[in-house]
Amino acid sequence: MNHRTADELIDFENDVKSLWESGHLPFLLHLCGGNEHQLIEIFSRVNEGDYVLSTHRSHYHYLLAGGARNSLRDQIIRGNSMFIFDRKLNFLTSSIVAGTPAIAAGISLSLKRRASSQRVWCFVGDGAEDEGHFYEAVRFVDGHDLPCIFVIEDNNRSVDTAKADRYGTSEMAWPKCVIRYHYTPTYPHAGSGCNFKITFK
Repeated sequence: MNHRTADELIDFENDVKSLWESGHLPFLLHLCGGNEHQLIEIFSRVNEGDYVLSTHRSHYHYLLAGGARNSLRDQIIRGNSMFIFDRKLNFLTSSIVAGTPAIAAGISLSLKRRASSQRVWCFVGDGAEDEGHFYEAVRFVDGHDLPCIFVIEDNNRSVDTAKADRYGTSEMAWPKCVIRYHYTPTYPHAGSGCNFKITFK
């Protein structure tokens, strides 16, 4: 599945950024950016009907999963940037850090019991990787050989704190159900540090 180009993704997020700068989005939101090509490659392996579980930074995931641009824009304008759900696309999010891995494990267990060809793709950040919920879900999926892939989107930050400051040089050797890609984000965490001029209307 691959419904968008990198330019289309960037153009969409620039539009959202413009709405935020002009004061039309007086809500907390997390802009995507810097990982367009990595996500396009990953979503080329996502099949129609697969489940996609996203995070508080969900715009790119939704668009690449087949979500409509205008529908997503309307949701963002209503303040739902971090709460994008689409049952028709089997797409759901959680703004809670590591809120989806256990859900992903449960869905994939159900899919295996039904002998379904569908898979679950669960996206998390490297901050969620630090959480026990993530470890437990990964161990369950790996131990039961479930149709689930966890994707760690590693931008080396958790609330603007680098991995070296969080846990030194330690790195986990995750099983094959976990993949990771590294990227440098276009926007600081939650817009912090951005020199945006905001005028609320």
